[in-house]
Amino acid sequence: MRLIVQLLVSWLCNAIVLAVVAWIFTDIHRGTTGQLLLAAAVFGVLNTILKPILRLVTLPLAVITLGIAWFFVSMLMLKLTDWIVPGFNINGFWTLVWATIVVAIVNFFIDSFFYFWGRPRRPGDVVTA
Repeated sequence: MRLIVQLLVSWLCNAIVLAVVAWIFTDIHRGTTGQLLLAAAVFGVLNTILKPILRLVTLPLAVITLGIAWFFVSMLMLKLTDWIVPGFNINGFWTLVWATIVVAIVNFFIDSFFYFWGRPRRPGDVVTA
């Protein structure tokens, strides 16, 4: 049950992130609400399954480039979502670059929220979930 809740929260967060990105950039078309939710699901699956594999494969390049190679892996995840989901379109290379940066920033804030929300409040407290 906990895994299902985590997957639903992740899916909702991806939908929020993609909606924010589509709202900020006029060259990103989110399509209908259903297409946005489909894009969020595809983006989540790609980030869960394919991204860790690509990060492992590009590890030597990431070491040489001080991690910049992993930025391109993140860009690829967004572009693959664009290619897979009809109606969700990212037009232009620089739009893709800036969208990837915004996705990283919004995900940082979402991750920080869940980290601080789920941690113990006082020393010695235990989080039960």
